[in-house]
Amino acid sequence: MSAEPHSTLPPVRLHSDAELARDALVAPLFARAVRLARWAGPGTRVDTGGELVADQLPEAAAALGLDTADADSVVYASQAWRVAVDTGLVDVTEPEEDGLAGGGAADGASGASGADGAEGAQFGTAAPGEDLALVTGGAPGEVLDLWLAALDTVLADAAVPDLDDLVDALDAGGDIDFDQLDWNPRREADFLDEVLANLYLLTVSEGGAADRPVPLPVLAASMVVPEDMGEPTDAVLEQVSDAMMRLDDQFRQLEPIGLVEFRPVDEELMAEADDEQIAGAVADDEDVSRYGMVRLTPLGLYGIRARLLEAGVEAPAVGELAAKGADALLDAVSHYPESAAQAEIEAWLEGREVPAAVAELLAAARGDDEDGPLRRLRCQQALAPAGPEAEPAVRAVLDDGELGGLARVWLAERGVADVPAPDATMVFWLTVDTIAAQLAADGETEELPLLMETLTAHHAGFFEQVWRVEHPATVHVLEAMGRLHPDKKAAKEARKAAFKARSRRS
Repeated sequence: MSAEPHSTLPPVRLHSDAELARDALVAPLFARAVRLARWAGPGTRVDTGGELVADQLPEAAAALGLDTADADSVVYASQAWRVAVDTGLVDVTEPEEDGLAGGGAADGASGASGADGAEGAQFGTAAPGEDLALVTGGAPGEVLDLWLAALDTVLADAAVPDLDDLVDALDAGGDIDFDQLDWNPRREADFLDEVLANLYLLTVSEGGAADRPVPLPVLAASMVVPEDMGEPTDAVLEQVSDAMMRLDDQFRQLEPIGLVEFRPVDEELMAEADDEQIAGAVADDEDVSRYGMVRLTPLGLYGIRARLLEAGVEAPAVGELAAKGADALLDAVSHYPESAAQAEIEAWLEGREVPAAVAELLAAARGDDEDGPLRRLRCQQALAPAGPEAEPAVRAVLDDGELGGLARVWLAERGVADVPAPDATMVFWLTVDTIAAQLAADGETEELPLLMETLTAHHAGFFEQVWRVEHPATVHVLEAMGRLHPDKKAAKEARKAAFKARSRRS
């Protein structure tokens, strides 16, 4: 899967391997591949490449319980057979190179009658593969490995143009004229990979589409429209429309393997709509679903994440840090969206003794580096659900310059008696640390000015003293307060204080 090798994505919540393996086994295309693997036997004949000979496809369709009078049934059987072969569910022995494989139904009949004679080389043979036993006797991870192999086959097929386009591009010698087709296999595979990576990102991002399908126009536009483009040009709108129709065809192919849930484009609507109407549909909640909707399934999230990891992309999953130390936990979740951070923290705390876990978290929260404020914010988040058993570990850091303010807040919120009042230095340091953490976590949000006003309202002469605070983010915080503080006088004082703080450190 093509991707930036050092990029990092938000963490994903995955179902258990057992749940995912069950989903894989009931995915229609994978289930058909398993049935054909069990059906394969001494009478199964294959061509070069392991494909079933043409006259056996109706038999395979019947073995799948499909209506052999329906032309699509042999297509479904052929797809399932290819998956079975590619995943090792079926072992094939291809015909000898000088055989007459591919001779058609009539040849197939004669080949069957003389399989023990010279015609034995006409066709290859097939039998259930060793990996078929893993379907019922393997561990969930082994079943998922089979499914991932099946997914590779389906993705490769989905990147190929439809049959009509291929036929039109055949030259006089029967070979595909790729220049006429305007099809580059690597480019098409990369395009589909990027589409699925975008869909994954939309799914796992904070406020993304985890429980909601993504409109196909939105996904197509994410591939075509430059981020800095205002009003799309007619040419770009036409590209969005073309991309939508490609994706409509590809997602139809990807749904049977269990990767996505897909509502196809309304064909009647597409016959009437032009490119500009398609692009405008994104903003129309009533109509947008008619232009196609797609959602990664839990199995799909697992599959795309596996491909991203293989491509060198950092695609974390919630729960991966459960066995690591508090330092690794806080370093990682400092850059997670809040809900994902909370989920990871809960997974880390589960099964640990509270006093020891709290002490470890507090020790890991120390530090005057750039990420320190966020680590302490996540530490505070981790301590929030802790009960009275955490109190001794929290009290132990009351005199700590970096953690003493955090400890007092935690104890005060629980109504604990005998909590010593903080001195002015600690109050100012905690104020800077808190605002620095919020800026690092969420940027300049609408709520931040109110937080600034609340933290400074009860301290007379706040800006006359805060610029002296020995915190690495003092200048950064004061500059932000100069821009964002809702009180104009206070904002002016913050700018003056920022100047003093910069001068002091220069």
